Amino acid sequence: MTTDCDVLIQGGGGAGCSAALHLAQRGARVILLERGLVGSQASGVNYGGVRQQGRHPAELPIARRSRELWGRLKEIAGTDAEFVVTGHLKLARNDEEEADLLAYLDVAKLHDLPLRMVGRNAIHQDYPWLGPKVVAGSFAPEDGSANPRLLSPALANAARAAGADIREHAEVVAHGHDGARFQLRTAGGEDFSAPVLLNMAGYWGGRVAEAFGEPVPVEPLNPNMLVTEPIRYFIEPNLGVVGGNVYLRQIPRGNVIIGGGHGESDPAVPWSRPLPDTSLRAMARAVELVPAIAGTQVIRSWSGIDGRMPDRIPVIGPSRTTPGLFHAFGFSGHGFQLGPAIGAIMAELVLDGRTDIPLEAFRIDRFGAASA
Repeated sequence: MTTDCDVLIQGGGGAGCSAALHLAQRGARVILLERGLVGSQASGVNYGGVRQQGRHPAELPIARRSRELWGRLKEIAGTDAEFVVTGHLKLARNDEEEADLLAYLDVAKLHDLPLRMVGRNAIHQDYPWLGPKVVAGSFAPEDGSANPRLLSPALANAARAAGADIREHAEVVAHGHDGARFQLRTAGGEDFSAPVLLNMAGYWGGRVAEAFGEPVPVEPLNPNMLVTEPIRYFIEPNLGVVGGNVYLRQIPRGNVIIGGGHGESDPAVPWSRPLPDTSLRAMARAVELVPAIAGTQVIRSWSGIDGRMPDRIPVIGPSRTTPGLFHAFGFSGHGFQLGPAIGAIMAELVLDGRTDIPLEAFRIDRFGAASA
């Protein structure tokens, strides 16, 4: 027996669960199929940065819209997912990196993103715990962080309450399209059909696209993450660096979350794990930024699987081969903040046929021969 609905969603990360919620709230019959648990890959294993600063200019309209939704998350999803507005302080460690921060001020101004440059004298006056290698910074006061383990489950619960059917442990193993409807079959032998399919399957979104004649050069991305024992709370802003080879934040209970470099994975299983040498390099770079954390015990490390595109921005928008198919995948390690807005945008594309957010830069056919 085949289960019919209006919209099928493949992928239960933050974006997919947000899409289910926004569609269900507008009366669409939605079924979301997630191969594991909602938020079990990229959306749940990341650093938790709710960051607008430093994004590709094409992503900033999405990030700005998503930041408004983050501010109303408790109203939308029943929890704030521990979202706190601490500001995001992006640091420069040499003249070249400082020039990069200065150049981005113009990009931010075009998108009404508040940024404040913190110069060489002020950076150590304002943040005396920073190490001597830091020469300047750029502060985004609206940015912050949240707990990635809480976002997707909360959005999924809200979507269920609105009428969506969220199915976990439902790995899709076959895709079809008869010219009018999509047919999906799960590993459990269940069949589903709908006139619309949202491909929001993270790294595995590349396989879904390929099934409909749109192969793209997506690769697995595995963030290398660490967390320390709790220590005295003193690092209020979310910290990043030009180049992104280390980032860290401290939560009020005292633990310091550190990211940097990449682990390894086998998406076919799927499994992922951090790497010891990569972790040691991230720890050393973190101590260079904040010397006071030297000697702090790391109590856990982890990784997960995201999808990375060659140009480091996602695929978002309608299929170029199959009417009714819409893509949103390949967020390249920075999709957590965007998730709530991506869901809203996908609902608009499906139900309204348009969105006010510019999506031209995210076309699936931008890779030329690779997607031919």
